[in-house]
Amino acid sequence: MTDRPSRLNTGSHDLPVSPELSRFMAGGWAASPLPADARVPAHAVTPARRARLSARFPGERLIVPAGELKVRSNDCDHRFRPHSAYAWLTGLTGEDQVGHVLVLEPSGPHGHEAVLYLRPRSPRAGGNEEFFRDRRYGEFWVGRRPDLAEAERLTGLRCAHLDTLGSPAGRNAATDSELAGVLSELRLVKDAWEVAQLQLAVDHTAAGFEDVVRALPAALAHPRGERWIEGVFGLRARAEGNGTGYDTIAASGAHACVLHWIRNDGRLNPDDLLLLDAGVETDTLYTADITRTLPLSGRFTPLQRQVYELVLAAQDAGIAALRPGASFRDFHRAGMRVIAEGLAEWGVLKDAEGDLHRRYTLCSSGHMLGLDVHDCAQARADTYLDGVLEEGQVLTVEPGLYLQPDDETLPAELRGIGVRIEDDLVITSDGARLMSGALPRTVSGIEEWMGTLLDATR
Repeated sequence: MTDRPSRLNTGSHDLPVSPELSRFMAGGWAASPLPADARVPAHAVTPARRARLSARFPGERLIVPAGELKVRSNDCDHRFRPHSAYAWLTGLTGEDQVGHVLVLEPSGPHGHEAVLYLRPRSPRAGGNEEFFRDRRYGEFWVGRRPDLAEAERLTGLRCAHLDTLGSPAGRNAATDSELAGVLSELRLVKDAWEVAQLQLAVDHTAAGFEDVVRALPAALAHPRGERWIEGVFGLRARAEGNGTGYDTIAASGAHACVLHWIRNDGRLNPDDLLLLDAGVETDTLYTADITRTLPLSGRFTPLQRQVYELVLAAQDAGIAALRPGASFRDFHRAGMRVIAEGLAEWGVLKDAEGDLHRRYTLCSSGHMLGLDVHDCAQARADTYLDGVLEEGQVLTVEPGLYLQPDDETLPAELRGIGVRIEDDLVITSDGARLMSGALPRTVSGIEEWMGTLLDATR
C-alpha cells in the first residue's frame, strides 16, 4: 500500500512569478475610478439606523462584522452574503464585503462615531501581486473593490484599512446576544425605503410565479419536473435581483406534506397539486416569501378544492386579525380556529377544541419578513412573538394543511394532500395591506390565471 501524499507537500497549482513578470504586471494600467456620484442605495437612511443603535448602548464600543467566507468544497467557497445587521447599518450588500467590520466607537457623552474597516482596492505598483494572484480577494479573480476614498463616498462613513483594526474590545454582534437582540428589534418596524424594497421583491416574485405556470408543460414532461420549476424561478430571481431569498420549495403531490422540501427531485403528475414556496431577494437583500398551491392540470378536483378552500378561509381569518395593537399571535390563533372547525366538520377531529389539529398543521402561520426570510429572529419574545403589531411591520400569513400520505387518522382520499397559501403584508394604521395581491388566491382566480398563462404558451 502506498502512502498518501501529505497535503503540506502537494504544492500550488500556480507557477512561480518571475521578477520580470511581476514588474510587467505592475505598470501599464489605465485609471479606472468609480463614478464620483456613486452611493449605496440605502445611503440616505443608514445614518438614522446607526443613531438608533448608538442610543441603546451609550459609551460602549459596538462591533458588527460582515462575516467570513465558508468553504463549500475543497477550494470553492459558498457565495458570500453579508450579515443582515451589517447590511442594514452600512447599506453594503455585495460579495466584496468579506471580512469587513463596522465599529461604532464611543464619541462624547452619549454618541458614537461609525468607522468601517475594510479591505480596500489593491495597488498595482510597488510589487503588490494580490490583484492578479489572490484567488479569494484579487481584483482579477473576484472583481473590483473600492479604495478608501471611494468607500467613504459610497457609504458616508469614515473608512480605514482592515489591517489597522486589530482585536478591539467591545460588544460583538456575532457573539453578544444582547447586541444581536437589539439589532433584531430595531429592524422590526420597516421604514418607507425598506417597504419599497420589499414590494419590489414581491413584484419580482409574482413575475417568477407567472414564469413557472408558463413553464408547466415542459416541467410536466421532464423526469424531475420539480427541479425544472426550481430552475425557472431561479432564473427570474437572478435576472431581477441577487437571487432567491431562501431555497425554493417546489413540492408536488405528497412532497407538499414536507414543510421544507428542497430536494425538488420529483416528477410532476398532472393529477396532483404543486406547492411552490419561493421568494426573490433584491440586490439590497430584502426578500419576498410567497406560497401558492396550484393544480398541475390547471383545475382543482372537488377534493383538492375542499382542502384548499379550508386553508384559504383560515388565511382570510388571519389577515382580518392584522392591525396595530393586536397581539402578534392573534392572526395565527384566528386561522387555526378555522382549521380546527373545518377538520371537525370533516369528521377528522371529534371537535374543534384543544390542539389536536396541530397534527395536520405542524407549525405557526407566519413570521416577520425583511432582510431575512424569518426576519428579526434574535428579538426578545416580549417584543416579537409575545408582543403587539405596529404600523410598518412586514410579515407573512401562511396557514397550511399537511395531510401525510401514511396518516391512518385520515380518510384514504385525503392522504398525501398538502396545501399552503402564503402572502406578504405590511401593517398599516388601520389594518394591513396585501403586498402580494397581484397573485390570485381564490380557486376561481387561480384557475382563470393559470388558464390565461397556459393558453398564451400554446
